[in-house]
Amino acid sequence: MPDLQPPTICYLSNIYFEDGAVRLLPDLLTQLKIKRPLIVTDSGLVSTGLVEQLPLEAPIVFDGVQPNPGESDATAGVDCYRKHNCDGVIAFGGGSPIDCAKAIALLVSHEPPLLQYAFANGGLPKITANQPPLIAIPTTAGTGSEVGRAALITFNNGTKLGLLSPHLIPTAVICDPNLTLGLPPMLTAATGMDAITHCAETFCSPKFNPIAQAIALDGLSRCITNIEIVVNNGTDIDARREMMMGALQGGMTFQKGLGVVHSLSHPLGALTQIKLHHGTLNAIFLPHVIRFNLESCPDQMSKIAGAIGAKSPAALPDFFTELTDRIGLPTRLSQMGLEQSDLDPLTQQAFNDHCSATNPRPVTLEDCQQLYQDAL
Repeated sequence: MPDLQPPTICYLSNIYFEDGAVRLLPDLLTQLKIKRPLIVTDSGLVSTGLVEQLPLEAPIVFDGVQPNPGESDATAGVDCYRKHNCDGVIAFGGGSPIDCAKAIALLVSHEPPLLQYAFANGGLPKITANQPPLIAIPTTAGTGSEVGRAALITFNNGTKLGLLSPHLIPTAVICDPNLTLGLPPMLTAATGMDAITHCAETFCSPKFNPIAQAIALDGLSRCITNIEIVVNNGTDIDARREMMMGALQGGMTFQKGLGVVHSLSHPLGALTQIKLHHGTLNAIFLPHVIRFNLESCPDQMSKIAGAIGAKSPAALPDFFTELTDRIGLPTRLSQMGLEQSDLDPLTQQAFNDHCSATNPRPVTLEDCQQLYQDAL
């Protein structure tokens, strides 16, 4: 039997969190009876040599994951899985490889097309536990997808939709802060703002889940305290560890639901004419959505202000805008090359997005249109 220590955290999944935790991978594979895992990653990580740090012999690697992964990425991954007779999946990277790995694991044992499993298409009850084991190893501190029940996929019809099910939560998670040490400053900033947005939005969700709410506030405080440190000094392992924990906490609180920041970001992530980072989009929308929600959840806004050192709830929008600017990210959509004509066709998609349902203030189609204009 493998000499595998108990998980650091057992909440939603078994989470092994410590510096150097990647060394546990062989024992974890043995415990889960995985003999031929498929590593799902992207070509950028392969080129950095990070994949070679995994303690595996002759690994089977699928590196065809694109930013904002598409339906075709998932089907290509399934072909690779079957070609090599794999019996498990290792998701290695940021949110894109992890989300794509979830879709691959799903399609290995579920009939295509993938689109039928989208939450918006009534796919939740169609997703069963009949899937190969999936180990998630994040290399960024941001998405929280390693413990999330969703996978965001850009489909061939041009829509970006969420697959949503507790059966999509990875079987086990290895969180090794050392894997984030080489993350460039701008990617550190963007993924960090993604984690901050997750914590802020889930904390304000109207769903009753005080456990998730407490985790969200703690994660938000950790990220706000450390994000500027890691952007300015990426080798600070203590700050990297805190950011990875904050990102993990953001993912743990997805059970409480997100909000309209994500509703606005998701359609933009599906654009083909320009590649937009999800975390950067969240950073731009967050101040505008906080202003929009301010009077709908005053107690939550007051607690957020106290936790992060803002002068008052009313000061939160400027607090987040100034933070985004200090860490070098754009604060307007126009700075990312977007125009009003790019946004107008997306308003309906934003309104229909599953995250709108848990925004603390009810959202109308006109609200989505106005928020896009405000952020431009």
